[in-house]
Amino acid sequence: MSGFVILTDSSADLPPELVAQMQIQVLPLGFVLADHTYYNYPDNREMDPHTFYNRLRQGDTATTNAVNIAQYTEALEPLLQAGQDVLVLAFSSGLSTTYNSSLIAVEELGEKYPERKLYTVDTLCASLGQGLLVWYAAQQRDNGACIEEVRDWVEAHKQNLCHHFTVDDLHFLKRGGRISAATAMVGSMLQIKPVLHVDSTGHLVNIGKARGRHAALKALVDRMAETAIDPASQTVFISHGDCLEDAQTVAAMVKERFGVKNVVINYVGPVIGAHSGPGTLALFYMGRER
Repeated sequence: MSGFVILTDSSADLPPELVAQMQIQVLPLGFVLADHTYYNYPDNREMDPHTFYNRLRQGDTATTNAVNIAQYTEALEPLLQAGQDVLVLAFSSGLSTTYNSSLIAVEELGEKYPERKLYTVDTLCASLGQGLLVWYAAQQRDNGACIEEVRDWVEAHKQNLCHHFTVDDLHFLKRGGRISAATAMVGSMLQIKPVLHVDSTGHLVNIGKARGRHAALKALVDRMAETAIDPASQTVFISHGDCLEDAQTVAAMVKERFGVKNVVINYVGPVIGAHSGPGTLALFYMGRER
């Protein structure tokens, strides 16, 4: 294995067993419920996702906190002091200030430890889309690529990381300013489900709609059919807002339709789930373009 550390943040929504397998480090992002701050570790030590989503269903409102400069410095400096080089793969700058914090911390620590290699990349990804990009980066590292080669691979391929998702409750998109109150009301009455993606600038964009939940799930798979590169050879990631059965349904669809053999399923963590709500379902894969 190449001698450098890959560090990401918990917006990547990676399951703990995969974090351990890839030998990466994950910085927890914070979220606030009922005036109490929790940190979203991969092992969910402070609050499990099912409890979090039940709190949202009961009417609690969650807010979120980015990783700040001090947290990055605290995580990175011991690694640099131990003689490690570090590649940071950060949550999309289109959705969080986390990357900007990493940029400042990396610049300051780079001056303090000029003998070390320290880089940060704005993944322009979120949830298991970010997680999938990290997974590919770890594969590159384990195949012997040096830190600059992995950094450059991520920069060259991050626009191929496709994110397609739908939500079940339009209230959360309305609260976040993604849709108007009128659109949310009419959409809820007519069971209109939006189809969204993370665009090339790392922002959430509404790209379609479907009538009913099953049609929305099928629309995600249809998007994959339009853009995926050799889907049968890919490992596909799926994240869900406490709706495992729907995630399993989409997994079965991509296996049957494209011959996909490997699918990783995990929760949408609290940092994104606070804004997308229970019932969010997201599909991630490599495509020709986002």
